Amino acid sequence: MITQLLKTQLALGLFVLTCMGEVRAAEPAFAGDILPIFQQNCVSCHISGDELGNLGLAPSLAYAQLVDRVSEQSPLARVAPGQPEQSYLLHKLRGSHLDQGGSGGRMPLGFPALPDAQIELIAAWIAAGAPDN
Repeated sequence: MITQLLKTQLALGLFVLTCMGEVRAAEPAFAGDILPIFQQNCVSCHISGDELGNLGLAPSLAYAQLVDRVSEQSPLARVAPGQPEQSYLLHKLRGSHLDQGGSGGRMPLGFPALPDAQIELIAAWIAAGAPDN
């Protein structure tokens, strides 16, 4: 009986650890998941914040220039923590920015749209509260 109880507790413990790992994996990290997308696709045009849109995405600037900052092209915040659909960044990436009172073209301008998986990763990060992690 003790052996069966021990096996059950061990199995339950492994299940809990597995579930915790899946929850952590579901929350994108800004530094490890989101910033690399910007570095690969956006920073060539949005470096210092002096460029069109006044948005700098260099690693030392990106978080502060995105989160809780009102867009200069729309009444929406660039990134509204916990509110992906109220985040202008997502609309610019999806191409729905004009419907939000925005202007200009879909981002990244002059390049193919980001893959849906990357856009959804950014949306998941925003939905998780846009943590600086």
